Amino acid sequence: MKAWLLIAWLFALPVSAEVFTYLDAQGNRVFTDQPKAGNAKPVPLAPSNRMPTTQTAPVTSKKTEKQPPLHYDLLRILVPEPDATVRSTAGEIIVSVTSEPGLQRRHRYRLLLDGRPTAEPGLSPVFPLSNIDRGTHQLSVEIIDEQGQTVERTANQPFHMQRVSLKQKRKVKPCALDDYGQRPECPLTEKPVEEKNAIWRNF
Repeated sequence: MKAWLLIAWLFALPVSAEVFTYLDAQGNRVFTDQPKAGNAKPVPLAPSNRMPTTQTAPVTSKKTEKQPPLHYDLLRILVPEPDATVRSTAGEIIVSVTSEPGLQRRHRYRLLLDGRPTAEPGLSPVFPLSNIDRGTHQLSVEIIDEQGQTVERTANQPFHMQRVSLKQKRKVKPCALDDYGQRPECPLTEKPVEEKNAIWRNF
């Protein structure tokens, strides 16, 4: 039993320590890490069978990973086309936009006319506008996230608004007798007197 305890103690010693053995006065085998004078001899130790530890990368939770911001491959104004001329008496125009991929969850479209929003951001890609002054204007569209930050924005796209007045319409198509009461630019106050039938002139 004493021998087994000595062997267990021997293997429990650190690999870097030296072990010595000697016989005491009673003839017992003694193991120690301290060299003794006299007949103490070093004990050869077998190499250790310990495996080196391998470093593993820390496990990160998918929930804590920051998702990269979504990027739209395409965002453009379909209607009107760039540098288009729009003719409208009331200054009306319908703007249509598209994106690829489609509008994502919690994102909204916002149309800008001459750098100013035309309405609150919304899901619809169609924007009806009215009473736009004649002349050249700039259109652009943005995609807004739930924090109100701009995700994507197009460059300014020009178009030209031509508002034809009633007076101009009358010049293009002069009023005929039947137009009074039918065309707004032909007021009834200016309606010429109808000529009597030539047959009834002799009566």
